[in-house]
Amino acid sequence: MALVRPHGGGELHPLLLKGSALADELDRARTLPQLKVSSREKGDLVMLGIGGFSPLDGFMPYSDWQGVCDGMKLSNGLFWPIPITLSTDSTTANSIKTGSKIALLNPDDNSILATMLITEKYAIDKAHECATVFRTVDLEHPGVKMVMAQGDINLAGPVKVLSLGGFDRKYGALFMTPQETRELFEIMGWSKIAAFQTRNPMHRSHEYLAKVAIEVCDGVLIHSLLGHLKPGDIPAEVRTQAIATLTENYFVKNTVVQAGYPLDMRYAGPREALLHALFRQNYGCSHLIVGRDHAGVGSYYGPFDAQHMFDEVPKGSLETQALKIDWRFWCFKCGGMASARTCPHGDNDRLLLSGTKLRKLLSEGSDVPPEFSRPEVLEILRSYYAGLAEHEKVEVKLSGHSGR
Repeated sequence: MALVRPHGGGELHPLLLKGSALADELDRARTLPQLKVSSREKGDLVMLGIGGFSPLDGFMPYSDWQGVCDGMKLSNGLFWPIPITLSTDSTTANSIKTGSKIALLNPDDNSILATMLITEKYAIDKAHECATVFRTVDLEHPGVKMVMAQGDINLAGPVKVLSLGGFDRKYGALFMTPQETRELFEIMGWSKIAAFQTRNPMHRSHEYLAKVAIEVCDGVLIHSLLGHLKPGDIPAEVRTQAIATLTENYFVKNTVVQAGYPLDMRYAGPREALLHALFRQNYGCSHLIVGRDHAGVGSYYGPFDAQHMFDEVPKGSLETQALKIDWRFWCFKCGGMASARTCPHGDNDRLLLSGTKLRKLLSEGSDVPPEFSRPEVLEILRSYYAGLAEHEKVEVKLSGHSGR
């Protein structure tokens, strides 16, 4: 069997230039007006560059923004669940002419990420975007806060991507493009692949989800977010080390591929789950594991809203389907991982597992039950939190010294 086809036409559309075309465009870019993008926009640009957002050719015009917000589709009718946009302030927008080109800069080091032909400038109703995409306008929601803080004017137009933003240098072989994962899956003889989305180290519940998927698929792509997270989340380099240790010790060889992708979290819950499925289709995955509160934050979404969302999109919108797995926990009476569908026992016999709870226990230096996480994983995470605590002690000492 063949891999699922890339979204919207069956071919990847990476926008990253190479060779002489890259060198020539870089020379031109140095002469253009410059605009520094946000961290979220940087991740979107890199995804455009590697073909993760195929078949988009750049940042969305107003008609696509409106269509995505109100009906989860582009103006041409293609399914798309979350706007991919670039914004700036009114003064900067007024200085840029429609039909001109600009250079887009990396917010981390001011290097040139891409060039963009400006085809449209438009203002949006930010509250409307938040209400439709995040289902809330509460500024405590990190996605809402991000949208409301962005510039007042959106710039639209095709891009030529000139850099991977340092993701390739920082993460090496872990940073894989859709073309690379597809080629690897074909070498391994896989056609039915489940993507496991993670922004956390994998505890026993995550391990259970991945192994359930392996039972019904050729293999699992453990796909870690490499972009920015909210404060308190565990950095990608620590997380991926913990995942590598887990898979090496507790998974059958050649059933798991670990890779990373460059986006920031939007915390858009059900809509973000659909975006995760869409770009995993471009990576070659036939399924996306969707468990409890996928891409959620706080209590803004119901625990299984993301699963229900896949039932609401028009048939044929996505080739990649949700692999829905029920709430899972450790049951002391069952003596192992279970779900509400397989365990007849009550709450008093169940240990509910979550990344939030694990982070809290580790940050407080509390004991972590062995049913919660594998010892090899805990060793890596405890080392990370011990380093944080030591760093905070040094900061306090320095602060005290400077105040004398």
